[in-house]
Amino acid sequence: MPGIDKLPIEETLEDSPQARSLLGVFEEDAAAISSYIRQLYQAMRRIYDAQNELSAATHLTSKLLKEYEKQRFPLGGDDEVMSSTLQQFAKVIDELSSCHAVLSTQLADAMMFPITQFKERDLKEILTLKEVFQIASNDHDTAINRYSRLSKRRENEKVKYEVTEDVYTSKKKQHQTMMHYFCALNTLQYKKKIAMLEPLLGYMQAQISFFKMGSENLTEQLEEFLTNIGTSVQNVRREMDSEVETMQQTIEDLEVASDPLYLPDPDTTKFPVHRNLTRKAGYLNARNKTGLVSSSWDRQFYFTQGGNLMSQARGDVAGGLVMDIDNCSVMAVDCEDRRYCFQITSFDGKKSSILQAESKKDYEEWICTINNISKQIYLSENPEEIAARVNQSALEAVTPSPSFHQRHESMRPTIQSRPPTARTNSSGSLGSESAALSTLSLDSLVAPDTPIQFDIISPVSEDQPGQAKASGQSGRRTNPFGESGGKKSETEDSILHQLFIVRFLGSMEVKSDESPDVVYETMRQILAARAIHNIFRMTESHLLVSCDCLKLIDPQTQVTRLRFPLPSVVLYATHQENKRLFGFVLRSSGGRVESHTTSVCYIFESNNEGEKICDSVGLAKQIAFHAELDRRASEKQKEIDKVKEKQQKELSKQKQIEKVCLTITYNTNIFLSEG
Repeated sequence: MPGIDKLPIEETLEDSPQARSLLGVFEEDAAAISSYIRQLYQAMRRIYDAQNELSAATHLTSKLLKEYEKQRFPLGGDDEVMSSTLQQFAKVIDELSSCHAVLSTQLADAMMFPITQFKERDLKEILTLKEVFQIASNDHDTAINRYSRLSKRRENEKVKYEVTEDVYTSKKKQHQTMMHYFCALNTLQYKKKIAMLEPLLGYMQAQISFFKMGSENLTEQLEEFLTNIGTSVQNVRREMDSEVETMQQTIEDLEVASDPLYLPDPDTTKFPVHRNLTRKAGYLNARNKTGLVSSSWDRQFYFTQGGNLMSQARGDVAGGLVMDIDNCSVMAVDCEDRRYCFQITSFDGKKSSILQAESKKDYEEWICTINNISKQIYLSENPEEIAARVNQSALEAVTPSPSFHQRHESMRPTIQSRPPTARTNSSGSLGSESAALSTLSLDSLVAPDTPIQFDIISPVSEDQPGQAKASGQSGRRTNPFGESGGKKSETEDSILHQLFIVRFLGSMEVKSDESPDVVYETMRQILAARAIHNIFRMTESHLLVSCDCLKLIDPQTQVTRLRFPLPSVVLYATHQENKRLFGFVLRSSGGRVESHTTSVCYIFESNNEGEKICDSVGLAKQIAFHAELDRRASEKQKEIDKVKEKQQKELSKQKQIEKVCLTITYNTNIFLSEG
């Protein structure tokens, strides 16, 4: 190596400016060495940390490969070839992990230790000596200045001695410190070469040792094993590419075929509605009440399973039961201005759900499917075939029969004579009933070609303009809590208040209102018309039964839709088999011909409460009848009391006149006697 520059130690006592200038050069060199060594130390530290991380990661990889055979993958199955291959890899990687651990130890001893010692010990020693030398130099300058200020006229031996002693001590300290400082700086010129070469030498020796261990572990058997694995990987890759190509072709075909289905409401002419399904699945929006008048809609996946309606949220492993739809009822409803809404009500009427389909096709298919399931068709061997037959029979059954007697011979109830306010088979009438049903024909009950009204429209809007004021109050909001805002409700003083949930099926004009068979035939015709025209929507209302009237109230807005005066309800009855169906006949004056009485039959569906509603109407009519008797008796008593009061007033007036006459007579007699 070329000669190394040195600081002249023998010139430290003189402390000349040249020595100080040369010292500054060495100090600048020491600062540069310190900065460079810190950077080199950080680089070597990264190598060492990376090697430690590589060693730990290799060990962890080997550990995970050994645990592969203990894993239970849902789609993996028992792949013994894969498991044995990974075990072989784990063995090799474990050996590599040991080699990496040895390399990490060698790097710590041969590379990091020398450079750390130089950085932490030698460089810090230079900094410490520099600080001590600077302090000693300052102390010497102070002592010399003090000695130079000694007075030559007034010499003080004691002060002179102290100053001289101080100069001696500081000079000695500066000289000794400067010599050690120069020595350390001269030594640093050798140490910096060692500090840079020794770690690099250790790094290279450690790497050579690592590569030798790797070459010893890499045997011919291992090379053959790696070659076989490489061939297997290439085979798997070719199989994957083939499968990806097949899936891409499938995706393209499905995109072309599914393009019309991307629309939220596909064309039903291209995708017809399947009405014979007994299984259905898809997304629906479910209405959940969050308050008295507020609600939210949640989108979930619904599917039928046997006679159950199930729902399943995204991420759930299995679905949950929504309700039992055996013998249930399903109908289309209007709900919050949303399209394609329908309501499912359980067979006992205790549970109901309002759902919204995404398209008209799904909407009709869901209603048809639930109707088929409610009839328990799914229990048969060929459910779709039986559903098709049942639906075809329903369409054929709506053909008008030539005789009401022939079609309903077996459905006729036993007619018994009863007083006008009595009721049989959940039916009632204010008039007398016909003697025998066989004498009635279809035309005598329902007028031919009579239109059917499927929506709720007040009858007074067309046929009864004279009563528009009385019945036209249907737009007034009804307070559901029985409170009124200043003005009393017309039913507030009524003894009876019963509320029922009903769904309007339809209404039509009838020719007779003397037999419950009118209600039965009206039910048959309305249900047949709904089946022919695929009308599923029904308007749900609250039926309020009071002693004055029957009211249909909007459940959302509490607005009265229709009001039926109780005296005008002349007949009411429930279906003989389906007790959820009931109807009543409303008799009103006016109509199409002046001074002519018309009768309209209204048909509803309830939640297994048809007989209860009829019983409630009968009770209301009885209460109203007794109330009318009490009112007449009260009016008669008031008239009697008025007559008695009038007689009492006349008698009192007569007595007053007689008293005045006696007083006048008495005064007259006194006057005459005094005269």
